[in-house]
Amino acid sequence: MNLRHLRCFIAVGEELHFGRAARRLHVEQSPLSRTIRQLEAALGVTLLDRMQRGLRLTPAGQVFLGECRRVLLAVEQAQTKARVVAAGQWGTLRIALAGCIGRVRLSALLALCREEAPELGIRLFEAPLSQAVDGLSDGMYDAILAMAGEMVTGVVATPVWQDPLVVAIPARHPLLAHKRVPLEEVVGYPLVLCRPQVCEECSRQCERLLRRVETPPVVAEYVTTHSLMLALVAAGYGVGFSNTAHVAACRQAEVIVRPLDEDSAVLTTYLLHPEGAMAEPLRHFIERAQRVGQMPLDARRLA
Repeated sequence: MNLRHLRCFIAVGEELHFGRAARRLHVEQSPLSRTIRQLEAALGVTLLDRMQRGLRLTPAGQVFLGECRRVLLAVEQAQTKARVVAAGQWGTLRIALAGCIGRVRLSALLALCREEAPELGIRLFEAPLSQAVDGLSDGMYDAILAMAGEMVTGVVATPVWQDPLVVAIPARHPLLAHKRVPLEEVVGYPLVLCRPQVCEECSRQCERLLRRVETPPVVAEYVTTHSLMLALVAAGYGVGFSNTAHVAACRQAEVIVRPLDEDSAVLTTYLLHPEGAMAEPLRHFIERAQRVGQMPLDARRLA
């Protein structure tokens, strides 16, 4: 078994079709099928169920696909680290992004790092929170940016910035009569919310907020992106929640933003890192993130 076998299986496992996987890898279909058979024989397990209409991962195949991705990511990180050292750079931070991290804030943080520490390499990885935490424990990442304050043992959650929640409202909507919208009024209309599986911690913080009112909310639609939420709000499907950093980066015609009449209605972003001694590059990275969080929003807008 070698890395080529793993890359082939990842392509087949993600496409669930030998023809599409072969085109993705720029190889012939028959040799690819033989490679997967050889891999299954070497492992002594069946990774794929072959059906008339395509392929399906077996339970063993699902687990093996996740492990293959981790192995290749580790190899890629090892190659990058070796190149960085050979180039004379003194360090690289590997930061996982879990959930809805505001683009304006992130851009400002990266720009500040480039200005103050140009010799420091920063690599970003997008991952679900559970996978990112596993990667942090395994040493694949140095830290995680996420909206998660409740962490497992051995992981510290340091708050770096807060963004007030705002309400995205269609033009010519009754809620626009309020300069600061009461939460009780918001839940009187259908909501367009982020799908919990996509942005778990953001959804959890919104759920905590909605539990403050007695009226159960009516959800018109769950969406996977902030831009889709704004599009549905603009079309009149309902009202949505956003925050000041997201709104600054993504303007949508026919959507008007009003602050919530709730002083504690904020979304907090944390930097998660292992307990214990902290390397200097990571400590400075956290300090810069907190400084970005204290800047006026207009000063941070890079888009």
